[in-house]
This record gives sequence, C-alpha cells and structure tokens, in this order.
Amino acid sequence: MGVSESEAPNVSILILTRNEAHNIRKSLPLLLAQSWPGRPELILIDSGSSDDTVQVASGYPLKLYRLAPDAFHHARTRNLAAELAQGEYLVYLAADALPCAQTWLAALLRNFADSTVGAVYGRHVARPDASIERRDVLDTMYGPTRMVKSAACRAMLGYRYYHFSTVNCAIRKKVWQQTGFPQDMNVCEDVAIAARILDAGWKIVYEPDAAVYHSHEFSATRLFRRYFDIGVVYRRLNIWSGINRSMLFRDGLRSVRAKLDISGNHYGIAARGGGICQDAAKFAGLVLGRNERWLPRAVKRRVSMFGLFE
Repeated sequence: MGVSESEAPNVSILILTRNEAHNIRKSLPLLLAQSWPGRPELILIDSGSSDDTVQVASGYPLKLYRLAPDAFHHARTRNLAAELAQGEYLVYLAADALPCAQTWLAALLRNFADSTVGAVYGRHVARPDASIERRDVLDTMYGPTRMVKSAACRAMLGYRYYHFSTVNCAIRKKVWQQTGFPQDMNVCEDVAIAARILDAGWKIVYEPDAAVYHSHEFSATRLFRRYFDIGVVYRRLNIWSGINRSMLFRDGLRSVRAKLDISGNHYGIAARGGGICQDAAKFAGLVLGRNERWLPRAVKRRVSMFGLFE
C-alpha cells in the first residue's frame, strides 16, 4: 500500500471460534505473516470450545475472550467483537477461512482510500475437495471482477446488491457504529448490515484480490432448511422484489444447466445428480421461506435451521 508503519491505519481482525483448533493452527500464522505495516490487533472470541482452540490461541499475540456456548449469536457476538476492538477498521474473518496470499489484508483495506466506501468483502475460493454445488455457488457469487455497489447499480445487480459476507470482510468502525448488526438477526446478519450500510448512503466493494480458501459441505436437507431461513429473512428485509426473484431463479436455472453439461467439468454423473438435487432443495427452501406466513408455526419451527421461530 506504500505506507509506513506509523502511517498505517489501526486495524482489528476479529475471529469467532468454537472447536476450531485445527483451522486456527493454520490461519493465525498466515495472519501474522501478512504484508501489512505494523501489527493488526487480533481478537478471538471463543464460544465454549471443547477441543484445543483456547490453548492454541493462547500461544499467539492476540486478545482472547470466552463466552458460554449458549451465549453465541451471529449478530450480537459480532457486535460484541466490534465493541472490544480498538481499530479504525474491523476485519471479520471466519475461523476456517485461510487467506490465499500475504497481500490479503492489504487488498481488503486499500479500498478504503475512497472515503465513500463503508465496507469491503473478499473472494471465497472453494477448497480442492469441494462439491459441485459448493463450487458453483462460490463461482457465481465470488467471481474475478471487482464490483462497487451503490444506489446507482441497485436495479442492475438485483438480489446480489445486498450480498455481503462476514466470512471475509472489513467495515469502517464508524460505519458499524452508525449501523451495527441487527441484534435480532441470528442468520443473514451480513446481508442485514449490508442493507443498512447501503441504505445509509455508503458504498460496498467486492474485492476479488482479497481471497480466502473457504467452503462448507451441506446435505440436501440442510440446504433446504438453510435456504428456508434465507427466504424468510429476505422477505423480512424486503429484498424479494420482482427483479430480485427473476434474477435469483435465472441463476438457479443456469446452475442446473451447467451440471447437465457433460463437457463442462470433471464431476461424474453421481456428483452432478447430487448437485441438481441440492439445487432443487435450495429452490424449494427459498420458495417455502418466502411464503412462510401460510405455514403453521409448529412446522416453521421444525424446518428453520437457525431457530427463527423459537
């Protein structure tokens, strides 16, 4: 970035953990090796790990805080981390996300040279053993092209306008102080704060050069329940406009066609078939979640993955 240590902005890297010893053994050395002038403040909040997470973290120069397992909440715990942080910029990194390069942090933060940028999120690169469904999702949502989101491009981007990810992102602390994560959001808290940031007039940048290795595998059942919750939350956030629905369904059809294209990738017939079943489960979950007002509360409680109707 061409700045000295004394000129470098104060940065806090915030990591939430629970039984992540295996991952932070890899990620913490990568964070300390970043080509960034000065040493960022590292804050780790652990929610009742039963493995060696706390012991591993204690061997590194960071601030460690511990919560009871039932005290964790996706939005409130991220707000707590921000309250504890001293930095001008809040960098959220999932415990199982591994920076792809020593320039990851610099690539995220260089976007704040534009004083109108309130937040930045980086690329997710699928792990080598990722399923066809996960690889397709990440390729769709985290492509190679940098993107600056503002009110001017809202219609063009459709549902992607509010897409944001706290797996790998940075937020100006003064912007977080203005918006915060909605305290009642235990799922899609990243989309919710993105809506607040954009609606407040700030820009959000997608920076593909700030890449991390990160992918999770989900069964069709878990995807159905996960996307049911996404459908519910998107409706609550008024993101379900006609344009957003049409773009979302168009991307879903494109994904299915790609899996049917035998020449398109190296996955076998079984993997492709499984991927299509997963896509169908996601679609069904989204549609049901969007129309949850017609369902009995007992059914919604059983279907919701994140306990939205407890």
